[in-house]
Amino acid sequence: MTDGSGGARDATQFWDERYVSRRTEHGRMWSGRVNATVEQQVAELTPGSAIELGSGEGADALWLAARGWTVTALDISSVALAVGAAEAARAGLSDRIDWVQTDLTTWHPSTEHDLVVSAFFHSPFDFPREAILRRAVAAVATGGRLLVVGHGGFPPTSEHAHDTETPSFPSPDEVLASLDLPTGWVVETNALIERTAKWRGEEDIVLIDTVLRVRRVG
Repeated sequence: MTDGSGGARDATQFWDERYVSRRTEHGRMWSGRVNATVEQQVAELTPGSAIELGSGEGADALWLAARGWTVTALDISSVALAVGAAEAARAGLSDRIDWVQTDLTTWHPSTEHDLVVSAFFHSPFDFPREAILRRAVAAVATGGRLLVVGHGGFPPTSEHAHDTETPSFPSPDEVLASLDLPTGWVVETNALIERTAKWRGEEDIVLIDTVLRVRRVG
């Protein structure tokens, strides 16, 4: 992987150090709560087997497991996965989640699942996100779904919010086109969804998520 300047970087070390340096007093970088858009898109689905790409500290994986899903959580950072595994043990969910440290740039699915989740699968590195998502299509069982949730833009308080030189995030239509789906798929959600969140634990801001949910029907 490379950073934006083209210099070589060790992605594993980068993410491990990031998760350590940004820990709060709660021992994790993120809130530990399921993303609201993921919850909205999955809450009414019948539980089965799920796999999450770039699970981080596992908030979404833990939420899925608590609702009856069996989950494989994939991430490059063993530090982040350890946070999720510890929380799973505290919640009595260890038998429902398999925490797997892997570099998704070289990952190829070997099993099929009822749900494949990619939530905010972005990186400061140049990496083959579109190729990874196309490979993820092969991990969806017949009748199952692929859910891709991403940033629709930078937070309004971000230094990049009005930066015209910073690449924009892909729209749901662009994500759909990049998947190059074969016949036998239907689009269930293709939308920009607004949600309110606490910015750095204080100010309420409105964020926009890009949401694509597709189902394999044949």
